[in-house]
Amino acid sequence: MATAAHSGVPAKAPSRKDLSGPALRTFFRIADAWGLKEAEQMKLLGLESRSTFQTWKRGAVAAIPKDALERISYVMGIYKGLKMLLPRTANEWVRKPNEAPLFAGRPAIERMASGNVADLYVVRQYIDAQRG
Repeated sequence: MATAAHSGVPAKAPSRKDLSGPALRTFFRIADAWGLKEAEQMKLLGLESRSTFQTWKRGAVAAIPKDALERISYVMGIYKGLKMLLPRTANEWVRKPNEAPLFAGRPAIERMASGNVADLYVVRQYIDAQRG
């Protein structure tokens, strides 16, 4: 049986609804691996409401905003890049002081949890640049 990819018909991109559940489950697994506090998780997701955060954590949401998916995408890229760069110590890296100019001696999680999506972007770029 032919699939969309083989039939010459472009595959339909997954919707936010399709991506929300897997993205949130992955995010919360990464948050556990990194030992993130609830407040840090909320900042990474761009949330101010604890009740919304708890709803998302329970998986009781149909679709999360595009901004949250973008943030999770950056977190996933940072996680993957760290696992490739530092297989044994990747999870600890986010809390260790970092002398790179981007972090000014502070742990990466402080930059990542600023609440600004741009900070997740620059940390992701930094990790990708370190990988070469």
